[in-house]
Amino acid sequence: MTDFKWKKEDFEAGDFPLSNGNVLRDARLRYHWIGELNAPKDNLILLPTYYGGAAAGNYPWVGKAGGLDPERYCIVIPAMLGAGESSSPSNTAGSQAGAHFPGVSLYDNVMLQKQLVDQTFGGGRLALVMGWSMGGMQALQWGCLFPNQVRAVLAVCATARCSPHNRVFLEGVKAALTCDLAFENGHYQQPPTTGLRAFGRVYAGWAYSQAFYRQALYRNLGFETIDQLLDFWEQDHLAQDANDLLTVLHTWQSGDISDNPEFRGDYPAALARLTMPTLMMPGATDLYFTDEDARQDAAGMPGATCEPLISDYGHIAGGPGRDPESHMRILAAADRLLHAGA
Repeated sequence: MTDFKWKKEDFEAGDFPLSNGNVLRDARLRYHWIGELNAPKDNLILLPTYYGGAAAGNYPWVGKAGGLDPERYCIVIPAMLGAGESSSPSNTAGSQAGAHFPGVSLYDNVMLQKQLVDQTFGGGRLALVMGWSMGGMQALQWGCLFPNQVRAVLAVCATARCSPHNRVFLEGVKAALTCDLAFENGHYQQPPTTGLRAFGRVYAGWAYSQAFYRQALYRNLGFETIDQLLDFWEQDHLAQDANDLLTVLHTWQSGDISDNPEFRGDYPAALARLTMPTLMMPGATDLYFTDEDARQDAAGMPGATCEPLISDYGHIAGGPGRDPESHMRILAAADRLLHAGA
């Protein structure tokens, strides 16, 4: 057995034009990858990242037992723009640092990932594009933009655009952060800790379902009390940069796979391009990427089926390695899609 190890590299794209007309200077895409590209260049798997998550957060999906086997596939995890690894407010110098970082879209992320695939991985065909939450939104964006390059798509706890209610939820957590006087409209000299703590606590009420709290399922995650869980969410967000969080939140709120020069807002046309095997796996108790919204999207995709995750973990059910039962169902679905798309 080959001893595969994750590699972490940067794809330097230079000045990268954004869909809003701005230019991201010296754009850099951080990616983690494992496995080897085969001679036909058709064994690539792409795992875009989720909100608040580093690329390593997708590692639990990868392994011989689950189908995403690095002995068979070359697996690439591109980190979202703005999230702290690729070009972001927190790591960009000069005129685009901090609050001056330009807004980026789903389309911008995928177009930069497309450059990575074409220039670093030889324009290989993607056996599967798979993601949770915002990673799933990016996977769907890939499918509609490049249907001849993508064999299969798996979108876990995701929809093809941010619904109105989802947008309002995000306005709430954003307000919790930006109301901290220390935030100073993004020009803070020290982290706005009060706002970051509030952001984490408000988010925790949405990330899980009502049943998760009623049944004290947080104990399965190692927390004896709700307060311990809330403290964890506080600490997690204190470790993140406020402008990074808000940049990716903007990408999420404005997320719409038809909002780009290719489709010009024609949402049905964008959905109709997903003719490859596509699986929508919404969380049955997800409070913001809802089962109903995912089913409506799937109805417009010729290649799609919808298979909800029956779990009381809410949105978190779809997270890599979070809910063991859902985790195994997701990996089994990925394995089926890899065989269906072969």
